[in-house]
Amino acid sequence: MRELLEAVAAGDCTPAQAEAELRGYATGEAGRFDAAREQRSGVPEAVYGEGKTSDEVAELVATAVETTGRGIATRVDGDDVAAVRERLGDERPDASVEYRERSRVLVARDEGFEPPDLDAIVGVVTGGTADAGPAGEAAAIASEMGASVERVDDVGVASIVRVLDQVDALRELDVLVVAAGREGALPTVVAGLVDTPVIGLPVDSGYGHGGDGEAALSGMLQSCTAMTTVNVDAGFVAGAQAGLIARAVDGSTRNGKQ
Repeated sequence: MRELLEAVAAGDCTPAQAEAELRGYATGEAGRFDAAREQRSGVPEAVYGEGKTSDEVAELVATAVETTGRGIATRVDGDDVAAVRERLGDERPDASVEYRERSRVLVARDEGFEPPDLDAIVGVVTGGTADAGPAGEAAAIASEMGASVERVDDVGVASIVRVLDQVDALRELDVLVVAAGREGALPTVVAGLVDTPVIGLPVDSGYGHGGDGEAALSGMLQSCTAMTTVNVDAGFVAGAQAGLIARAVDGSTRNGKQ
């Protein structure tokens, strides 16, 4: 602890970095950032943008970059992105900021940050273009956890041949996140065709009764094939679960090579 205090006194370590080292989190006006989450659970902490002001998002992302080298924010908009860029531009001008507008995911990295690298491939599959937002969120999180990501888009069951054409490719992947709205049938169909773990991601799309993702969620929960299901539009959770499976695959591969 003395070395840490001396580093703070010398200006080699910020108070937020020291707090993160000692407690596992850093505290600011916008709340506490869980800087130890990735080390503890394998899943990086992310700032959930909805319900927060742009300044609060920017403060938490800046704290994430300061304490871990990287900040991830989900469900953010253009104003949030602008606030993050301004904040980091003042505090860490060498940091990079990447924003995926469709999935509303922001990733900021400090200069020299080295992301994890896994020997595993996560497939992210969509029934149609309407599923792109949550699917993109899942892809972003799995990628930030170190997995390679391959997209297989627009293979909804309304034309089952679109799925059948991709079966051989899907079987080559290590884990699949399958996003679908409407009745949510696609993950069930895919899970019945592959020996790969399938994570169903119900999407809030469709008409009338059940069109808010409820029908898709219910259909996936009642699937007669072996698969798991996350909540409606829960792309972060699906991507994190896929990333954890990818870590296990990577570990098995590395152990097998030894």
